[in-house]
Amino acid sequence: MVGATTGKVVRNLVLYALLALIAFATVAPFVWMFFTSLHPPRSPIPTPETLFTPERWAFDNYEHVLTFPELPVARFGLNSIIVTVAVVLLQLTICSLAAYAFARMEFRGKNLLFFLLMLTMMIPASVMVVPLFMTVDKLGLLDTYAGLILPYPYLSTAFGTFLLRQFFITIPKSLDEAARLDGCSDWGIFRHVILPSSKPALATLAAFGFIWTWTDFYWPLLATSTRDMRTLEVGLSIFKDAYGTMNWPLQMTAAVIVLVPALVFFLALQKYFVRGVVLSGIKG
Repeated sequence: MVGATTGKVVRNLVLYALLALIAFATVAPFVWMFFTSLHPPRSPIPTPETLFTPERWAFDNYEHVLTFPELPVARFGLNSIIVTVAVVLLQLTICSLAAYAFARMEFRGKNLLFFLLMLTMMIPASVMVVPLFMTVDKLGLLDTYAGLILPYPYLSTAFGTFLLRQFFITIPKSLDEAARLDGCSDWGIFRHVILPSSKPALATLAAFGFIWTWTDFYWPLLATSTRDMRTLEVGLSIFKDAYGTMNWPLQMTAAVIVLVPALVFFLALQKYFVRGVVLSGIKG
């Protein structure tokens, strides 16, 4: 009995030590990035000995980056906010409607259509970039908000539909039947029963969509050609080039500015995010 208890304690200690090591390895780069951003400009790459003891704490690095005269960082941030919010709302609308059809409605070829939709998840997004670029170009939408926004839901609709469908299936159909007795149509059931019961899954999809869009570099780089339409990721890459590759404090300051909104958004939805991921896989 004592041996079994001792073995359990040892296993727990090893497990917690391993988790602590993984947590440290995950957090350490962000800590290094943040404290490097507080070193004076043009400082060398900090070492473990100098990371927390700079010559001075350069909090004004953030003001310098945000008010950099040659680059409208505020405009980049506004573009990122507009594009990200629009993409998340559009993705939630398209995916929730499609998921409701696959989870609750009966029509000919439903399973085949859903299977074909899932097959598109096997196509790498990079393969579709060229056709999307040509389509957006033919429509005259390059260097516009529409050209930045519309391709994103197209690239991730299959995943979002699958995620929401799996969650919708877990909602008891007795709620639908009760709503129909009260005179609700399919649209009424979708609005008043399914959506209010699906906040964890919707928050999960919103978190994925926000992080994917906010941190994306490739498509905004292709779809924009003028400075005023750049997003933060692309715009601040120009900021890096303006100072060269050796000004680590200012580069890390720009990286922190891009990271913080995504981190805050994820932490705000973390409770729903974890629950949504877990419950979305209960039923097939």
